[in-house]
Amino acid sequence: MKTSAKKSLCIKKAVRLTDLKWLNLFNIEVVDSVGKDRKWQVVSRRKKPKCTTGRFDNPDAVVIVPFHTGRGKIVITREYRVALAGDEYGFPAGLVDDGETVEAAARRELQEETGLTATRVLTIGPPVYSSAGMTDESVVMVYVDCDGEPSAAGNEGIEQIEVIMATAAEVGRLCADPELKFDAKAWLVLTAFARHGRL
Repeated sequence: MKTSAKKSLCIKKAVRLTDLKWLNLFNIEVVDSVGKDRKWQVVSRRKKPKCTTGRFDNPDAVVIVPFHTGRGKIVITREYRVALAGDEYGFPAGLVDDGETVEAAARRELQEETGLTATRVLTIGPPVYSSAGMTDESVVMVYVDCDGEPSAAGNEGIEQIEVIMATAAEVGRLCADPELKFDAKAWLVLTAFARHGRL
């Protein structure tokens, strides 16, 4: 089967529309595949969006998938999210600080958000993108074994995080509840865990 060569889009420039600390909106000027000028809005955590710098190697954040070895359960967070005006089920997560490794960020965020300690790093994935239609934010999934007792002592004032430790059957019941809101990455991991009972 013969396929025609596809012309790629050409990014001309990015105009920063906001000047905020954690997140900014950019207007991206693009020439489409038929030569027409277009505009696309992108949100980025960077001073310049990655589509103009080409710097996709450094992830913005980590998502930690913790398994509590002492209890034999997966660790889930239920956290209040302003954008949802309610709770979201997911995993501990947070931004990677300047000069910080992915592993160090994962260990720090797990401790801060849950009070648990990572005892072993199992897998560190590549940067992945959840909403590429609107943002260049990338996260790295870090699977860890952990231990300890849950605590909210490390939570910041804006954070309202509850730690839930669950078996595969309990996770299955959570995932089957249509009233609950899930982080997309967590949903994929949790439904697989519910089916197979392991990470």
